[in-house]
Amino acid sequence: MRRRPNYLAGAGSIVWLVVVGLPLYVMLAATLRTREDYAGKGPVSFPDHFTLDNYTGAFDSGFGRYFLNTIIVTVCVVGVVLLLVPPLAYAIVRSRSRIASQIFRLFLLGLAIPAQAVIVPMFYLISEAGLYDNLLGVILPTAAFCLPMSALILSGAMRDISPELFEAMTMDGASPRRMFFQLVVPLSRGGLSTIVVFSALQAWNGFLFPLVLTQSEETKVITLGLYNFQTAHGIDIPGLLGAVTLSMVPVLLVYLFARRALVQGLMGMGGK
Repeated sequence: MRRRPNYLAGAGSIVWLVVVGLPLYVMLAATLRTREDYAGKGPVSFPDHFTLDNYTGAFDSGFGRYFLNTIIVTVCVVGVVLLLVPPLAYAIVRSRSRIASQIFRLFLLGLAIPAQAVIVPMFYLISEAGLYDNLLGVILPTAAFCLPMSALILSGAMRDISPELFEAMTMDGASPRRMFFQLVVPLSRGGLSTIVVFSALQAWNGFLFPLVLTQSEETKVITLGLYNFQTAHGIDIPGLLGAVTLSMVPVLLVYLFARRALVQGLMGMGGK
């Protein structure tokens, strides 16, 4: 029995494709046009002549330094999160003491505190520590604000691990350290991938901490470097979109390689 074509669903798919594809086309097409062509013919028109000057101009304006600084901040933030959160989540899930439960509740309170509310004391704290205008002064608070959500995600993934597996390893004489590395970490790949992507995105797109806690060109990150395309005569929109496109590439690569584990971790399937 042949099914009738669902024309309504097909029309809806086309509309959705236009809604998603049009902004992407406008952004990519603008990066291949000159500023005069973009201003004269509008953002939707097809470029007459293609140029890569917007990409090369981004690097000429210092984008390479900003890109490197952002990579350093992102890698270090992810490293701090991976160093602290898995043992913390393991202790929260396996410990029966009230101290671990209270620590977990304390971490959850961090979800209710926006960065804007603590930026002034954070500025004084970083300044007193001698970390102002230093990438380390951006890395530490960014990682700190990633810890509560990361602990919540990973502890949920570790709770999905069957208790029978822990009992079996205990009967074999396995120590808590051995259970952590040989059982918990391999079965928490989904949760680990989720917190890696989450913390990487928070660090890569961070704006408030770099804005307040850095000043010099040597410590600028991508989000601050995009200001360079705004001049007294206006905004270089093609150049700005070229820099934005370049800044999106690492994030897209991370998502492409970790998307399956990311979806599983968000669905609470990290331990299965």
